Amino acid sequence: MKKTDNHILVIFGASGDLTERKLIPAVFNLHCRGFLPDNFAVVGVSRSAFSDEAYREKVVFQNQHLKDVNGNGDRAKFAERIYYYAMQTNNPADYPAFRARLKEISEERETGDNYIFYLSTPPSLYEIIPRSLAEVGLHRELDGWKRLIIEKPFGYNLETALDLNKKLLEYFSEAQLYRIDHYLGKETVQNLLITRFGNSIFEPIWNRNYIQHIEVTAAETVGVEKRGGYYDGSGAMRDMVQNHLLQLVALVAMEPPVQATETSIRNERMKLFQSLRQLSDEDIQNNVIRGQYTQSKVKGENFPGYREEEGVARDSRTETYFAMKFFIDNWRWSGVPFYLRTGKRLPTRVTEIVIHFKPTPHHLFSKGNGLPNVGNILVIRIQPNEGILLKFAMKIPGEGLQATDVNMDFHYSDLTDAYIPEAYERLLLDCIQGDATLYARGDAVAAAWEFVDPILKAWEANPEMKIYGYPSGTWGPENADDLIEGDNITWRYPCRNLTDDGIYCEL
Repeated sequence: MKKTDNHILVIFGASGDLTERKLIPAVFNLHCRGFLPDNFAVVGVSRSAFSDEAYREKVVFQNQHLKDVNGNGDRAKFAERIYYYAMQTNNPADYPAFRARLKEISEERETGDNYIFYLSTPPSLYEIIPRSLAEVGLHRELDGWKRLIIEKPFGYNLETALDLNKKLLEYFSEAQLYRIDHYLGKETVQNLLITRFGNSIFEPIWNRNYIQHIEVTAAETVGVEKRGGYYDGSGAMRDMVQNHLLQLVALVAMEPPVQATETSIRNERMKLFQSLRQLSDEDIQNNVIRGQYTQSKVKGENFPGYREEEGVARDSRTETYFAMKFFIDNWRWSGVPFYLRTGKRLPTRVTEIVIHFKPTPHHLFSKGNGLPNVGNILVIRIQPNEGILLKFAMKIPGEGLQATDVNMDFHYSDLTDAYIPEAYERLLLDCIQGDATLYARGDAVAAAWEFVDPILKAWEANPEMKIYGYPSGTWGPENADDLIEGDNITWRYPCRNLTDDGIYCEL
């Protein structure tokens, strides 16, 4: 295990939902599992008025999201390391006193001069907080390291993303910046590298010669809930595609890194983004589908349409569903279509990557219905029911040579003795240890925006571009099926269960 230095984790936006639901539980789990040093502290920063004791009560003792990892986690001992500081984070005049308080805590806990600053705040503070920290010298690494974690969104479009990167680099170096994408912290996402490059049965056929197409799906059953005001200014493409889904594409399609190091892996992800074929106006018109969920009754419950949600404009053209076809122009993937889709109010919550291999070139074992052979399918399930499923043909018992599809699967739940850390737990530990492998680098963020920015501009330039309605509880606009190349080929419609896939379907 890597050495973990003494440090202080400073969380800006400490009274928010993310801190209570994810960040404090992640740090607590690391503490229980012995991954944190003896000398560490967590300092919550926000405008809300809390004493140290009141904040400890809120985020530790009354926090229902905290669970003792090994059955004997000591909340009282953990709570002693939690502090709180109230300030106006958008006011630079408050930072000298804040620095003095950090110094006091550092001396009390003997943490040295190592700090992580976590921005769990609105994006409007992404420039103000780093600048204010730098003005009081909290970016300098004279006697210890300083790291800055930033939550998405990393910009609103290409222009704002480039501007944000430029401003951040005025105060912190790229090596100090950790742009967090919680999808990359999921165990099944990390396992993509082992699946691809650690198995000789996969890597030789992971290319255009054997793969027909690849699809990535991220489906949600919920609507926008109480986030209608925020979501109406964002949409599915900004919320999911530019960051989460393109990162999954990078991992499933990138070239083998020379070494299993931060620099090598991030370089290969960047090369993949640079190989994405830029979308023309015709591509956007024909290969991009957007939709909005409409009112529907699902399992006896009435769900409102998107435009009826609180905070959403009645004439909104913000997409709650997004699907697209695109290509990667390099030697490995030339001519192989990639498909992405994501949406809210779909039938089940599931995220998965599906590799469709080319069918056999003869019809020796076809089903005699005139249809082409079905190729093998490899399903990499990110959530839920995490695991890997391979579908292949076997002979039906009895006379003749009739084939049927069978499943071979692996589930992380089968590893009954293995502890699977939450995404934020893994990512926080990586930052503490100075490993940015699973974080997004500035140039890669810009490259991803460069790929999707023409779509945003086309929508803005042509307000009449179609947006399709789809009833809540369905798999989105039926027009999305037209994206898939080939006769009698469509999207895979997954179930919540990966076990016994194709035998029964749990939604």
